[in-house]
Amino acid sequence: MAFKPLANRVLIEREEEITTTATGIIIPDNAKEKPLTGKVLAVGVDATDEGISEGDIVVFGKYTGTEITLDGKELLILTSDDILGIIG
Repeated sequence: MAFKPLANRVLIEREEEITTTATGIIIPDNAKEKPLTGKVLAVGVDATDEGISEGDIVVFGKYTGTEITLDGKELLILTSDDILGIIG
């Protein structure tokens, strides 16, 4: 299913969660926090004006966005204002 964000919205797939520490300790599911970085999958017209493009890895706030499920994947819709920066 195709999804095209409107205006300044951005569709993001969160990066994979780390399940073990550097020393090999396994982190249980209930103790994990959702990652605050993700890959941009689709960009609204106004968000491209701010320099955000598909494929960018971005950092966003902890309590921002709307979670949706498309094609069995949990994704996040943010406004470009919710994005704190681009990595790389």
